Amino acid sequence: MTKRRFTGKGVRATQPLELIHSDVCGPMSVRVRGDYEYYVTFIDDYSRYGYVYLIQHRGGECLDQEFEDYMVENGIRQSADQQEYKFERLFSNLNKATLKREPGSLSSSIFLVAGTTVGAGILAIPAVTQEAGFLASAVACIICWIFMVVTGLLVAEVNVSTMCKLGSGGVSLVSMAMRTLGTVGVQITCQSTFNSFKGLLIAPSRFDVWHYDYRWESATLFSLVLGGLCYFGSQRIIGAVNGALVLGIIISFTALVVVASGDVQLNALLKANFEAVPMSIPIIALSFVYQNVVPVLCTTLEGNLSKVRTAIVLGTSIPLGLFLVWNAVILGSITGHEMSSDQIIDPLQQLRSSNGLVGPIIELFSFLAIATSYIGFVLGLSDFLVDLLKLPAGENSPQSYLLTLIPPLLLSLIDPEIFFKALDFAGTYGVLVLFGILPAAMSWSDRYSNSSPSVKSQKLVPGGRITLSLVMGGSGYIILSQIINNFH
Repeated sequence: MTKRRFTGKGVRATQPLELIHSDVCGPMSVRVRGDYEYYVTFIDDYSRYGYVYLIQHRGGECLDQEFEDYMVENGIRQSADQQEYKFERLFSNLNKATLKREPGSLSSSIFLVAGTTVGAGILAIPAVTQEAGFLASAVACIICWIFMVVTGLLVAEVNVSTMCKLGSGGVSLVSMAMRTLGTVGVQITCQSTFNSFKGLLIAPSRFDVWHYDYRWESATLFSLVLGGLCYFGSQRIIGAVNGALVLGIIISFTALVVVASGDVQLNALLKANFEAVPMSIPIIALSFVYQNVVPVLCTTLEGNLSKVRTAIVLGTSIPLGLFLVWNAVILGSITGHEMSSDQIIDPLQQLRSSNGLVGPIIELFSFLAIATSYIGFVLGLSDFLVDLLKLPAGENSPQSYLLTLIPPLLLSLIDPEIFFKALDFAGTYGVLVLFGILPAAMSWSDRYSNSSPSVKSQKLVPGGRITLSLVMGGSGYIILSQIINNFH
């Protein structure tokens, strides 16, 4: 058997530097002096002149400061003060077994964002929006969605810029905060992260599908199965499972709307008490949390900010539609109930008692919603812990996954009612700091600090200092108002 002759005609350069061929090799089994374990080659197509450049990290082939200065000095491209760069991709994800490039799937990234967003918060939205009414809470949901999309895009901006500066193929909020805000920023980031993530990871024990006598066994099995999927599964397997779960969410949600919408009263949907909206904003904001997976998106999509932006906008638009319809069905079906002001009432229990078909559908929908959210938060927090504890990057660390799964599971099983308490605390003091104030502060430092890298990545959020000030000011106002209200 012989190999068929290649009949295509390649493009050849007609002058020096018109076409450059480049490739990256590594990691090498033995590092050379200077801690280099990769090298990148550059070959001029016209003259065939070649150059080998040593690099320490995969992704540093186009990012090293000395190499950037060399290109500027020799007129190969403009300096960063004159131009903002848009990368097609910042690096390539390689399969270590086959050494083939595995580009991230945009559809899987959209499902990851959607699945992470549709989680614990959706169970609590109707409970905290009854007093405000559907119309006022719908306005609040849309405003919170816009706000959280902006902060997610800011996280993506700083993440890619940090990868450019560090020459690393993937960084978490720890490295981002250290580069832009210093040690104090890292401390605030860590405290806010643990407050937010632990509150959301407690959600599995809240399932009413778990019989009380088997709560320990059921919640533990749930954590082990999905935690094991995140630890042992490849990107494709996790994406496929998460996509199937999101599809199940959409199907069960459609069935829920069809069955429960018959009891909806249109007059109830027109209720609007805007004075009660501020009290519900922390939980609503928590319902749109997905920013923890933005660093994962940036790495999976190889630093392509255009794809990251698409994944964020489309991925969060799906939950926005689900939240609005979900809130309408719940609030429109329980209008006869009078909720006391000093007690948290779960509207799901009331809806189950009023319609026998609704209960099983709600249980399925809640299970799938928590499962998809759980996957996203396990991936995000374990990646965060790898960076924080300086564990080996590029491979799954059992320490990070154990620290991610065990503490919240124990807390939730000791006190099942901690779910609502954790959501309230995480929404006010965790989410609005971690995914409100900090992204704007990091972006401000990254954009306008003199110590920012010479290569400026694409800006995803327009408006400059005005937009960043509004984001920080809005977050600070909600936090301050919530603190004042707690003392009254």
